[in-house]
Amino acid sequence: MVSNIPRKMNKKRGNTHMDWCLYKYRHLVENAFLKVKKYRAIATRYDKLARNYHSMVSLAFTMLWLPMYAD
Repeated sequence: MVSNIPRKMNKKRGNTHMDWCLYKYRHLVENAFLKVKKYRAIATRYDKLARNYHSMVSLAFTMLWLPMYAD
């Protein structure tokens, strides 16, 4: 697997290795996790059991997803 991080624009070697579509999707996923981490229980991981933590993450993503389809 090749890393998908662009080089600075002032480098001699360009960004010909970049898959920009994959980079955009990666950015969307990182932003989604950033928004979910505003829920304190997820950011600090209070739950001891993995199933409870997974449920909280699912609930947070559902709450993030619902306003998109409220219209």
